[in-house]
Amino acid sequence: MKIPIIDISPFLVNDEYGMQASADEVRKACLEHGFFYVSNHGIPEHLQLRLEAVSKDFFTLSEDEKMRIRMELGGRAWRGYFPVGAELTSGKPDKKEGLYFGSELDDEHPKVKKEIPLHGKNLFPEKPSEMAEIVLEYINQVTSLGHHLMQAIALSLNLKRDYFSRSTTKNPTILFRIFHYPAHSANTEEWGVGEHTDYGLLTILKQDEIGGLQIKSKDGWMAAPPIKDTFVCNIGDMLDRMTNGLYRSTPHRVLNTSEKSRLSFPLFFDPDFDAIVKPIAGLQHSNPDYKDRWDKMDVYNYEGTYGEYLTQKVAKVFPLLK
Repeated sequence: MKIPIIDISPFLVNDEYGMQASADEVRKACLEHGFFYVSNHGIPEHLQLRLEAVSKDFFTLSEDEKMRIRMELGGRAWRGYFPVGAELTSGKPDKKEGLYFGSELDDEHPKVKKEIPLHGKNLFPEKPSEMAEIVLEYINQVTSLGHHLMQAIALSLNLKRDYFSRSTTKNPTILFRIFHYPAHSANTEEWGVGEHTDYGLLTILKQDEIGGLQIKSKDGWMAAPPIKDTFVCNIGDMLDRMTNGLYRSTPHRVLNTSEKSRLSFPLFFDPDFDAIVKPIAGLQHSNPDYKDRWDKMDVYNYEGTYGEYLTQKVAKVFPLLK
């Protein structure tokens, strides 16, 4: 069973008939897989190519050079570089290094002044010098795509198109990562990232040509290979919660067996930091047993803001910053 490719262009051009058709495909994909590809997404190819180029240039730098923007220097904003093994999944070190970015906020922003976690300035390297410009433009454009995708998800649930922007994502929490998985022997099962689900609403992932992403389907693990000029999208825990388990957040993992290094570029489109994420009223579906989840986490009865949930989860990923 293949992961579907969905044309999202009707939402970019306000084609109401096409939007409903795309939303119907989104519904089917969310019910069957929790994953789907999107095509005709409007993100320029030249921007994607520039992002790949500066990312490759950065990860060829010496460790000392990369550590000049190490995450410890980002403080409560949780931005910057981390080396291989510094990020944990289920308590085990990942076989990847990476860069953490987010919405660019200056020192006068109210949440920065209050020292709210995950808010602040990004840390950018001196080399490649154009990385800051490219990353910020990419974040802006993919965030816009995220709003369109949440409209599609709203229609797929028989809600008004602006349901999420009114209730949960007026000021979405945007987290962007660039991950580099070093090459290793194809005969070793060294997981780039172990089994996990994402925390928020929706992940929008750009892959390079190497591949390695696997998702847990009803029939077992299956590959989600790179497809030219598409993004891979998947449901996060908060959308699972909002739909009472109708749309399940699907476990996934990364295993790079190519003997080549791999890059991936996930953007996490998540609820407002201060949002109290509640189940959607009138959506009839019974909560599944949280004990069936890969992590035994009860996302259905969580009380608190999304920001509190997120910081608890991220603190487990980077104990050093806790």
